[in-house]
Amino acid sequence: MTPQAAVDAQIEKYRAMTGEERLKLAFDLHELSCEIARDGIRHQYPEANPDEVERRLRQRIALAHSL
Repeated sequence: MTPQAAVDAQIEKYRAMTGEERLKLAFDLHELSCEIARDGIRHQYPEANPDEVERRLRQRIALAHSL
């Protein structure tokens, strides 16, 4: 399968999903990206407690929204 064929097949799968399924997928992807960011924050600031990690995550999200 070519890369374009793979993209086309994935788009067809998205089109076949219900709105609820697409929304759940979006939330799942958001949570995955937040967890990856948290891991990066923990790596960068190993002394950070969970509240500090969440504060720094919120700062990163706010910065992304402002760009």
